[in-house]
Amino acid sequence: MYLTKDEEKLLESDDPTLAKCMEILVALGEIFEAERLIPISSAHISGISYANIGEEGLEWIKGLKGKVRVKTTLNPAGMDLERWKDMGIREEFFRKQMEVISALKSLGVDPVLTCTPYYIQKPSFGEHLAWAESSAVVYANSILGARTNRESGISALASAIIGKTPYYGLHVDENRSPTVLVRVKGKVNTSLLGYVLGKELEGIPMFDFDVTPSEDELKHLGASLASTGGVGMFHVVGVTPEWNRYEVPSERLVFEPSDLKFDCEPDLVAIGCPHLSSRELRVIAEFVDRFDRVKIETWLFTSRKVYEECVDIIKKIECKGIKVFRDTCMVVSPATERFDCVLTDSGKALTYLPKLRKVCVGFADTFTCLRRAFGEA
Repeated sequence: MYLTKDEEKLLESDDPTLAKCMEILVALGEIFEAERLIPISSAHISGISYANIGEEGLEWIKGLKGKVRVKTTLNPAGMDLERWKDMGIREEFFRKQMEVISALKSLGVDPVLTCTPYYIQKPSFGEHLAWAESSAVVYANSILGARTNRESGISALASAIIGKTPYYGLHVDENRSPTVLVRVKGKVNTSLLGYVLGKELEGIPMFDFDVTPSEDELKHLGASLASTGGVGMFHVVGVTPEWNRYEVPSERLVFEPSDLKFDCEPDLVAIGCPHLSSRELRVIAEFVDRFDRVKIETWLFTSRKVYEECVDIIKKIECKGIKVFRDTCMVVSPATERFDCVLTDSGKALTYLPKLRKVCVGFADTFTCLRRAFGEA
């Protein structure tokens, strides 16, 4: 991989942080045969829950010095920073999680603690990023037309400190071309669609829908595709920014609404993976207004920014006995582990909750989850 003279100096720097970060980027570039490094406009770091990184990860982060060179944001932590006791988080975990966040803040990272950084600062079409949250990667590539590979938390942090990323994968025009056309008949649950197809698809799908999904539904489609299949991008005919820049694939697949069911008797209803948008919170508030109080523990998750924009809406939701948390989600928080069965509307949570939190998972659409929470389904 070609390096400029300035990049070579960073690789040989006496500053151990700069040298280590360059080593990471060069190694990554050589593995994927990148021709060079390119500047990025932002980075987003995943895997910062203490439940995931543990003491070893914390010590690695604390060992880094210096400052990030681009706007850099953080994925959800393992708890709501203010309401951690309401989640049942132990004080020892709280202290360790705050150490992780403090160490990253010292590097100049903005602790937004959300998997939806595009609600805070939306990248422009064609911008190059180094994002590590899988659902945000798909959203950036597919909905916004920005460009990022699915980084690891470590490589995203290295890119943030150097301000560059290797030029390969979805940064390159020809690698963004769709490889299979998926014809979707009727109205479908996009979370379930992504969950099912992610296991079957290889490459980049182009979707042709009978009923065009909303932006929130496309967010859930991408999150599910990424969780079961590692898909980093999709196109939607007539919707996504680059859909008409490429030839329609000759390989075709037809998908019809599925009756695939995942059920158990829930003791927690959890919604907000990825984090809820302001529109989703408004819709939920309108829906729950007809009910009294929940009969099952019910948690919603959103970012701190969206929470602050929707305080009055959230008050209406919480008066029904629902808890709305910030900074975290049901997947990355150990708080979920004390439940036997979690009912969710998220294909991503359906994938990761059994693996990471070792709990049984039920799946239904958002309104069915809420009706179940109120004992109406």
